[in-house]
Amino acid sequence: MVTVNENPLAMLAGKPVVLLLSGGLDSATCLAMAANAGARVLALTIDYNQRHRCELDAAAKLAAHYGVERHIRLPLDLRGFGGSALTDDIAVPKGGVAETGIPVTYVPARNTIFLSVALGWAEAAGGADLLIGVNALDYSGYPDCRPEFVASFEAMANLATKAGVEGTARYRVHTPLLKLSKAGIVLAAVAQGLDMGMTWSCYDPTPEGAHCGACDSCRLRQKGFAEAGVPDPTVYA
Repeated sequence: MVTVNENPLAMLAGKPVVLLLSGGLDSATCLAMAANAGARVLALTIDYNQRHRCELDAAAKLAAHYGVERHIRLPLDLRGFGGSALTDDIAVPKGGVAETGIPVTYVPARNTIFLSVALGWAEAAGGADLLIGVNALDYSGYPDCRPEFVASFEAMANLATKAGVEGTARYRVHTPLLKLSKAGIVLAAVAQGLDMGMTWSCYDPTPEGAHCGACDSCRLRQKGFAEAGVPDPTVYA
């Protein structure tokens, strides 16, 4: 069993890897892991016209801090579709997530869309490794964070690309946080030396730029620090 003190991305040393970097705690932990492993990090941040710019700013600072090989901030306006509290005029829930059903903060097919873009960059760059900070333990129940989804996307990637069909590459989707609790992610971030104060989690920040402290993402963040016994550097409203 891999512990939080080990680096599960050690096999990526010297390899190009396309990382989906949102600026949140999970993707930042993946960035720290990849950088510490000596990977050639190609960081991809999708500006999908979400409710706020805070996480985009966090992603830029993190990419600069870790000196990634290249950072692309790609405009892809999902507000044109709507259908989510993050891309439409729908209130972000502040009372916790219901025990059943998928919450309104789910963005339709977001990880499928994002991984598809990352796959295109990986093939163009001659790489075969994608990295995403999805988690299927302490999460909001989004369908595109489950291991079944990741395995299916990986299989599709090897059927949908020139490199995959010709056998010159075998694409892999790396998910080092998939089976960690939020507390485990916090501890992994500590082990990798990540400054977690640089990360952003809140769905609905205050006008002053503080985490709201009440949305599901804030609740999970608070829970992770509390259960890990690690001081929380986050400024909450």
